[in-house]
Amino acid sequence: MRTGSRARGVQRRRRAVAALVAIALVAVGVTEARRHLPGDVRSSSAAAHGARIERYSVRSRFVHRTLPQVAAVPRAAGDRKRPLLVFLHGRGRDGEESNANGDFFAALDKLGARAPAVVFPNGGESSYFHARADGDWARYVLDEAIPQAVRRLHADPRRVAIGGISMGGFGAYSLARLRPQRFCAVGGHSAALWSSGDESAAGAFDDAEDFGRNDVIAIARARGRAAWGRAQLWLDGGSEDPFRAGGEALAAALGIRMRHWPGAHEGDYWRAHYARYLRFYADALAAC
Repeated sequence: MRTGSRARGVQRRRRAVAALVAIALVAVGVTEARRHLPGDVRSSSAAAHGARIERYSVRSRFVHRTLPQVAAVPRAAGDRKRPLLVFLHGRGRDGEESNANGDFFAALDKLGARAPAVVFPNGGESSYFHARADGDWARYVLDEAIPQAVRRLHADPRRVAIGGISMGGFGAYSLARLRPQRFCAVGGHSAALWSSGDESAAGAFDDAEDFGRNDVIAIARARGRAAWGRAQLWLDGGSEDPFRAGGEALAAALGIRMRHWPGAHEGDYWRAHYARYLRFYADALAAC
């Protein structure tokens, strides 16, 4: 019995260390991504690559605060209704600006007429985009941020995709299963995924029950991809990403390919693959 107790103690300590490492790498990745920005991109700057950049706020009754949003309408949109991509940020402050950068907009511009309008909602520092004690972050995105973006950007409400990086990758899958008919595509890029609440980062969930309600891996194992309706699904992560095991577990449960390229949980990895991400969303939205 003592041997079993020691083994369980070692296992718990390993899980705690893994969670701390994950938190540190997430924070470093988001900070590093933000540090590379020369400043917030404006419509008139070369970094916008012809896109019209809008900044506005959403006063949320679900999370009881006002949250900044960044949006981009690609060049030559004209009067045609573009599809909408909702792109969620990783853990950290000022997240709505973290992917609104020249590399993202360059990749968007290369899509030409197929480029969607994009909104980058602020999800707080560590909301993980789900309903929790401090507010319903899921309803905020689904019933406030997305409808306002559709109206402001004159986007097509029937063609919407959702994806995100790290915390936002988890958020995309968590949100999309709540409205399985709402989204044409769902993407998780280095998605913050854990197989148990013991492994999760501090602050990601309120308690074990909160984790259980939002355990997308368990949901996928129970229901398969049917939980996400007919949306096209994507998962990727760096070969050295601490969330690799979680991503592979979700991909296996969904029966989809988990893409791996060299890299870690960091801004360099995500910027290198923006073009791949955006081609996936553009293809899915065109077929929707």
